[in-house]
Amino acid sequence: MPVTSIEKDLDALTMTIVADFPVPVSRLWTAYADPRQIEKFWGPPEYPATFTRHDVVAGGRSDYFMTGPDGSSHGGYWEFLDVVEGESFTVRDGFSNDDGTPNTDMPSMEMAFAFEEASQGSRLVTVTSFGSLEQLEQLIAMGMEEGTREAMGQIDDVLADLASFAAARSTEAQVLSETKVRVSRIIRGSVEQVWRAHHDAELMKRWLLGPDGWVMVTCDLADSVGDTFTQEWERAGGGDRFGFTGELLESTPPHREVTTESMIGMEGDPSINELTLTAVDGRTLLALVITYPSSEVRDIVLGTGMVDGMEASYARLERELVAV
Repeated sequence: MPVTSIEKDLDALTMTIVADFPVPVSRLWTAYADPRQIEKFWGPPEYPATFTRHDVVAGGRSDYFMTGPDGSSHGGYWEFLDVVEGESFTVRDGFSNDDGTPNTDMPSMEMAFAFEEASQGSRLVTVTSFGSLEQLEQLIAMGMEEGTREAMGQIDDVLADLASFAAARSTEAQVLSETKVRVSRIIRGSVEQVWRAHHDAELMKRWLLGPDGWVMVTCDLADSVGDTFTQEWERAGGGDRFGFTGELLESTPPHREVTTESMIGMEGDPSINELTLTAVDGRTLLALVITYPSSEVRDIVLGTGMVDGMEASYARLERELVAV
């Protein structure tokens, strides 16, 4: 059990949790920065978490839900107030309604996470600050202390699973809901390099090609929110042209952007693509959450070999960055 102490200060309205781990600080930080890993331990064992957004950057946000044994869903969010990469972050933690908006009927709290070196490896000190004694007592009565112990007791298994954060791991897709899929890949390169690779047309034409044998013939980028983009490919030598178009909805360089995406010539509602880039141990975790119009569209797209094509493209991207 990694938790070594839990102290409640009723005068300061805080609860401090200290936990020790036999791994380097960088490994522990990655477990919290990578949505694929944090969702394996953030909820108690009987209430596993699913993160649909996880922007570990000041001004960023995380959205998640915990699924109970009876199938019930319980939403939560983090608003990142401060982030010092590899060392600490502070969030506003609260409950969410079914539509993702904050549940103002429930208390929110500020949580500060500090990652420190320790004699046996690393130490995590989490200080939760409550708005009032009533809030503190309410959340303790709801089982916050016991839930925290159970949740953190799962971290050891995640930290021992080195494959979960190996830089050589290939692109993977995880179904998050009926319509959401998260595609993830660790890229050898900085966040700034990977962001530029998604916003330099000539560079994109060299790596965003999918399987061998295709060329990108059109790469018109959206520079500002509200602009549209067009991307088209065809087989080397010509033929079988296809492409996508969409609109830039949000942009927070160099960490996050949101776009719509529709296949040219196809009717129907667009997909929504949420790209997040997170620095992890000198590399970049690329996470793309795709929201499809329906589960049927989701399954059709996944069945096309999309993930294999993305892996081929990201492998080319790495070669481009290594050559710089």
